[in-house]
Amino acid sequence: SMIKEMSMGNPDSSVTVIEYASFTCPHCAAFHADAFKKLKADYIDTGKINFIYREVYFDRYGLWAAIVARCGEGAENRYFGIAEMIYQEQSTWARQEDAADIVDSLRKYGKTAGLTDAQLDQCFTDGDGAQALYARWLQQSEADNITSTPTLLINGTKYNNMPYDELKSILDEALGAG
Repeated sequence: SMIKEMSMGNPDSSVTVIEYASFTCPHCAAFHADAFKKLKADYIDTGKINFIYREVYFDRYGLWAAIVARCGEGAENRYFGIAEMIYQEQSTWARQEDAADIVDSLRKYGKTAGLTDAQLDQCFTDGDGAQALYARWLQQSEADNITSTPTLLINGTKYNNMPYDELKSILDEALGAG
């Protein structure tokens, strides 16, 4: 598929963690503010696991956020930085009542990460690209039976949101078994 998997860490690890999350979901923002930072420091930055992030689109604003995070050449180099901003600021941008204000906020995060207005215009008007993202999410969510966010798949086993200590013990066990 033309759509890039956004990943970090070690692609050759015996343990792959896939996170399904929505940029508009408060539980996901809380996960990214806390457990994810620890996961990144302990397992991703150290090369212990392969981490893949997949967006969930429960609403159009979540899709718009993903479009900004994925915008432009070399998007994978900016993606996780933009995602972090989107989560940090979620309580501000995602609560705005006006769709145009939401777009303006999302564009601001893209520009902070170095995207130009021209790039953002192109990404926001790419209907085929948006359709392809949405179609891929439907296919993946059906394949992995994703009904809530955040959901973690650890080597194919599905887990709901959990405290970091629990996640850590599951990963340590998986790495030990690997």
